[in-house]
Amino acid sequence: MTISAYFDYPHTVSHEDIDDLGHAGNFHYVKWMQHAAIAHSTANGWSEQRYAQLGAGWVVRSHNITYIKPAFEGDKLVIRTWVASARPALSMRKYEIRRDDGLLLASAETEWVFVNYEKQRPVRIPPEVASCFQVVGESGVA
Repeated sequence: MTISAYFDYPHTVSHEDIDDLGHAGNFHYVKWMQHAAIAHSTANGWSEQRYAQLGAGWVVRSHNITYIKPAFEGDKLVIRTWVASARPALSMRKYEIRRDDGLLLASAETEWVFVNYEKQRPVRIPPEVASCFQVVGESGVA
């Protein structure tokens, strides 16, 4: 299996993503980010089922999003994500949300905590998980 440092998650803005102002609602960006993170993890060998078998996995601690331009129904987007930093039980994941023409719509980050599911407490990221993710850095440049 090849470890992917960057992951591009495609999404087409649907009618259900549109809010009363006629553009994609802010909370949909969070949903897209989570979908991109899960897809990246799965592509690197760690599906939700594999985390369940381990009895531990990632839980969001915080999100930070800077909205730059709106997304509209029918826009084809690419949500690029990468791991910017990792500590014993924490990981910072970055995102760029762009239209398919390259226009940056939002930049974001999520702090993830690795948690034992039964105890609901942070635990060290196991080596078998950590080895499947390349830490790229804050700027997204390897």
